[in-house]
Amino acid sequence: MSTLLTRRFPSRAALDAALAQRLGQAISANGASAIMLSGGTTPLPAYRALARNPLPHDGLHVLFSDDRYVPSEADASNYHQARALLDALALPASSVARVRTELPLDEAAADYERQLAALLNSGVRIGLGLLGLGADGHTASLFGAADLERARGHLAIAVQRPDGMSAVSVTPELLAHVGDLLFVVAGGDKHDAIQAFAAQDVKSTAWRAVQGCPAVQLWVHEDASILGLPPMR
Repeated sequence: MSTLLTRRFPSRAALDAALAQRLGQAISANGASAIMLSGGTTPLPAYRALARNPLPHDGLHVLFSDDRYVPSEADASNYHQARALLDALALPASSVARVRTELPLDEAAADYERQLAALLNSGVRIGLGLLGLGADGHTASLFGAADLERARGHLAIAVQRPDGMSAVSVTPELLAHVGDLLFVVAGGDKHDAIQAFAAQDVKSTAWRAVQGCPAVQLWVHEDASILGLPPMR
């Protein structure tokens, strides 16, 4: 069973600063290590802050929790949204595992799974992974029980999203390899999803996805006095 720690932030600026600091620590970690970036708008200020002041790193690898099946230069692409940070870090292409959306969808999922397997087999440790939490309780591009069932035995799968778009997502099996999983959540429309996740409700897709992970943190900014979450222990 995962250990869940929660932390509430009094302002969005405080959340952004804390996330930039935590990401910076992971980037600068000694030895061959990896970080998993998430999409959405919440982590973007931290990515931009780190891009302005890139940190030294040695043997760093980057992967993504998921990506929409759109061209890599599209605004909806998680890879595109993180490009400022990737470019500032000047990582070689071989150190960035990304969804190759130039391939057919099923091939893109299989290719991403091969990239993730190669990363794990190389002995690289995924020290930190970022995840978001949708208002419907999804995380990465895992939206419900059917996605979780299809994910069994895989590190990545193709997904048909409820909004009609396609995506490629990591799976609970991949998430179980992440040393520290950090959900970063902001937005007043996510109250119910946050409450369900914090209560470790098995109806929460996000919670079910990380039940096999050793350490999970939930960092939240919402007009958060109404959340009733315990402070981080």
